[in-house]
Amino acid sequence: MAFYGPRLVVPIDVKKKPWEQKLPLHNRWHPDIPPVAEVAAGEVFRVEMVDFSGGGITKEYTAEDIKHSNPSIVIVPVDLSRKPWQQKLPLHNRWHPDLPPVAEVKTGEVFRIEMVDWTGGTIKDDDSALDIKSIDLSTVHYLSGPIRISDSDGIPAQPGDLLVVEICNLGPLPGDEWGFTATFDRENGGGFLTDHFPSATKAIWYFEGIYAYSPHIPGVRFPGLTHPGIVGTAPSMELLKIWNERERELEENGLKTMKLCEVLHQRPLANLPSTKGCVLGGIKEGTPEWEKIAMEAARTIPGRENGGNCDIKNLSRGSKVYLPVFVEGANLSTGDMHFSQGDGEISFCGAIEMSGFLELKCEIIRGGMKEYLTPMGPTPLHVNPIFEIGPVEPRFSEWLVFEGISVDERGKQHYLDATVAYKRAVLNAIDYLSKFGYSKEQSYLLLSCCPCEGRISGIVDSPNAVATLAIPTAIFDQDIRPKANKVPVGPRIVRKPDVLKCSYDGNLPTTRNPSSAT
Repeated sequence: MAFYGPRLVVPIDVKKKPWEQKLPLHNRWHPDIPPVAEVAAGEVFRVEMVDFSGGGITKEYTAEDIKHSNPSIVIVPVDLSRKPWQQKLPLHNRWHPDLPPVAEVKTGEVFRIEMVDWTGGTIKDDDSALDIKSIDLSTVHYLSGPIRISDSDGIPAQPGDLLVVEICNLGPLPGDEWGFTATFDRENGGGFLTDHFPSATKAIWYFEGIYAYSPHIPGVRFPGLTHPGIVGTAPSMELLKIWNERERELEENGLKTMKLCEVLHQRPLANLPSTKGCVLGGIKEGTPEWEKIAMEAARTIPGRENGGNCDIKNLSRGSKVYLPVFVEGANLSTGDMHFSQGDGEISFCGAIEMSGFLELKCEIIRGGMKEYLTPMGPTPLHVNPIFEIGPVEPRFSEWLVFEGISVDERGKQHYLDATVAYKRAVLNAIDYLSKFGYSKEQSYLLLSCCPCEGRISGIVDSPNAVATLAIPTAIFDQDIRPKANKVPVGPRIVRKPDVLKCSYDGNLPTTRNPSSAT
């Protein structure tokens, strides 16, 4: 298995004294102290260190004080050399109240969860997008959990409680510090702009600490706002029934009863329960129990009342999620780790997808659902989580903002349609960036995964909704602002000409803007 991440050049053994280290330490400055290692310019490397006293503050030179300095414990480990269903604690890719917990934690305890990428390792770091084109999307998302949550007295969370999940720390799994962004084939998942971009494409990203760069989208480098795409609690059977009934109604009758946006490709209206690709954690496949649950269990594709796949890019270190509890113990699950994502995750496989870890701490607000969440529907179950964004974010001061209105590419007027408006804003940004040397496929993937900001700027002024997309200009190696002189040619650093791309073999028509740049 390939290693991704910094090279360790100065290791430390905390059981040894400073002068006993493999590469001896020093505590003075002098020009004649010999180097202990050598690195090349541009290489990312890792240096380990003892504390400033060299361990002298302890009675014994042991690793116990270091061990307990980080109170988090790994309760869900993953082995990236194994398939999701081969893990020590099996993963799952459905929501159902009867999935058995794989671990239990108490409130106030800091614990660590490891996760595979959302495809379970299906997508590879190679020179082809065929794995994107042929992926079986019935298998996603692979989640770690469920985790049963109890208070300090051992009393589990109860339906009606509010589960507070604090993100203490997170990141890529050490040694697997890379990710991917992609668009699916129009016949297999598609994306927000699939009528413009019907082919499967892929870009690989490598991480340098907090920064990401891609050889497939040269000339950009940006800090990632790392976050989990999915954090959620298990639904009750009553809530699961509500989900399945309303989504089945949409799938079966939506085209007849709803006026859908005409310029958007008719992707699946809903993803209904199916045994195909189903992984149910500790429930053994082939048993009557597995068959029953598989036909009831909800897919993890959309966000719902339990949280789930909300893809909130700002949900990073220091953030809190206030999740409704529907079953005893809450049964918390998480996954779909992102190194970075733009608002909307427009290409569908649109973040920088990666394996990763979360260090979490939970609290229980007894009766919190009734106290803080107002149902927006016919039952007390029709609630939504609350999210508290943490204090850690990249700092950008200059943005280029693109506007869109609810008029489609044919010039047809739509009434206060924010979807059409946001699509126009994104298309405007893609076409603009193509003037600076980027292919439109590169721009599409970039706007899906870089820390850009999407907004609904106006939703009341008939007939046009107004949406905006703001791009931080500092991520580029060239000035992309409009100027009086001619547009410069870029990007200046070219390592590969474009994203990895497959042919589109379907027959659906492609939408083209007759006034767009070539």
